[in-house]
Amino acid sequence: MEEKPSARRVKSEEDHVAKKVKTEEDHGGTKSLDTAKADKLVWLMKLPQAVAKSWNSHPSSDPHPVAKVVLSLDPLETDETSAVQFKMEVAPTEAGMKPKNYSMNMSKDFIPMCVFSEGNQGKIAVEGKVEHKFDMKPHGTNFEEYGKMCRERTNKSMIKNRQIQVIDNDRGVHMRPMPGMIGLISTNAKDKKKPVPVKQSDVKRTRRDRGELEDIMFKLFERQPNWALKQLVQETDQPAQFLKEILNELCVYNKRGTNQGTYELKPEYKKSVDDTPAE
Repeated sequence: MEEKPSARRVKSEEDHVAKKVKTEEDHGGTKSLDTAKADKLVWLMKLPQAVAKSWNSHPSSDPHPVAKVVLSLDPLETDETSAVQFKMEVAPTEAGMKPKNYSMNMSKDFIPMCVFSEGNQGKIAVEGKVEHKFDMKPHGTNFEEYGKMCRERTNKSMIKNRQIQVIDNDRGVHMRPMPGMIGLISTNAKDKKKPVPVKQSDVKRTRRDRGELEDIMFKLFERQPNWALKQLVQETDQPAQFLKEILNELCVYNKRGTNQGTYELKPEYKKSVDDTPAE
């Protein structure tokens, strides 16, 4: 099955007479919306980070497909949705991306969506209507290989780039006051203000890449099954609100019982973590 082209790769046809809809802009002007491909059916897929990077680096001039979709049909299954199974075989790359086989879990209920593109000259076009929504996950036989790749990526992301360097033979030349500043420096202890302690909640935390943070979370839940939000904020050094978004996708919150007030992985993710061999 051929790869469905993404919105960024589709080039608008200048000589094609398209149906146009006028849309109002904030400044009161009008702009055209090309709807010639509004009825074209496309797929929306949530990809693992490794697959997304591989596809983004694939040159548009390369005629070879980046992946192949395999459709399996069970004639004995009465439920039409369950009878159809999708799998994807990713084409090998120079980087040797692994694993190459993925399961495509189709979402039964999702909000109707369309795909839009914007050209270099600001021309907006509808590229298609979303027919199916999929979540790509490594095939059952590749959990060990995929777990190893995730751990390697997590270890790389946790390497600190900043280093402390000790300056030898420094006589404090840069610390001496400049001419005319001596009178401005107060030596009275009363004039010195006590530094205001910075609260931990006021410290600005930089968001990590979503895929890297998910890998770190899996590694933490390998260490222990239950975590409180405050503990995870300290371990990951991430904003609490951003951390909650990830936790809502990967975990369940215990409202009662012995683990009240803690998060634990959802059953489907627990299986992935349990199958991953310990280092």
